[in-house]
Amino acid sequence: MILEDFIEIDKTGLFCRYGNFYLDPKEAVKNAVISHAHGDHAVGGNHNVYCTMATSLFMHHRYKKFAGGEFYIMEYHQTFDVNGVKVSFIPAGHILGSAMVLMEYEGVKYLYTGDYKLQPDKTCEPVEFVEADVLITETTFADPETQHPIAEEEIIKLSSTTSNIMLGAYALGKCQRLISLMNDYCTEKRILVHYSMLPFVKIYEQMGVNLGKYEIYDRKVMKNNHTNMVYMVPPMVFKSYFKAINVIRIFATGWKHLQSSHEIQLYISDHADWNDIILTIEKVKPKQVWTNHGNGYHLKKHYEKSLVVKLLN
Repeated sequence: MILEDFIEIDKTGLFCRYGNFYLDPKEAVKNAVISHAHGDHAVGGNHNVYCTMATSLFMHHRYKKFAGGEFYIMEYHQTFDVNGVKVSFIPAGHILGSAMVLMEYEGVKYLYTGDYKLQPDKTCEPVEFVEADVLITETTFADPETQHPIAEEEIIKLSSTTSNIMLGAYALGKCQRLISLMNDYCTEKRILVHYSMLPFVKIYEQMGVNLGKYEIYDRKVMKNNHTNMVYMVPPMVFKSYFKAINVIRIFATGWKHLQSSHEIQLYISDHADWNDIILTIEKVKPKQVWTNHGNGYHLKKHYEKSLVVKLLN
């Protein structure tokens, strides 16, 4: 029997009281099961942390000695017990080390997606599907009008100009995917990376991911070369350099409202879009869908006559 209160939301996040642990808590807790290392899913200071190896490396870089107490590093598909709940990690395809969290309690399976994507991405483990009784899915882009274009086709937009480019991107996940894509599809570009992004790049390489060629940003190099340079910067730097001259400003994101003011719109997202979420539901074959991290209204309406959809947030 599905337990309607198996996962509950409080100010700290998604709480599994049957196993006394949080999924991606927003503040430090005793037991944290972490899906991936983005800052809105992985905070520092938790007492016990269950995650993949890559996630632990990213967290230790970001939070240093405040990353957490005891880290329990788990392989994908390895079953472990957290206070009576059987847990395992399934590749989520979002960033390197990202995982869906499969939980089994009293014979019922609950699958928490964290953030995930179905598009191919050479820089991280491809998403996998497992069947579950309850699918707890992110709904960041759960709108029938949202369909992400193919990333390999989007990246070619950068070759439409020889002007130097300031490319804004998240330092973890998006940065590394873009480096790889540009090396494959925009070979004329010379990629310069902001120093703050390099530690995450190095962890990718440490984990065996070959991203291709790139260089650390050098002001003289950028100043002396006026064509085909791509300077990749994190969001805060991109925002602060809004008056940068002699460059085309481009930000890589799936959000349309962040694209409107840019000469070239680069729609590359690391989240599932509407069609991906529908396909995931088909693959997981849940009896119920619980939505989180976004608006689940459209899903609830879409399945109103065929599937129970519960909005957690």
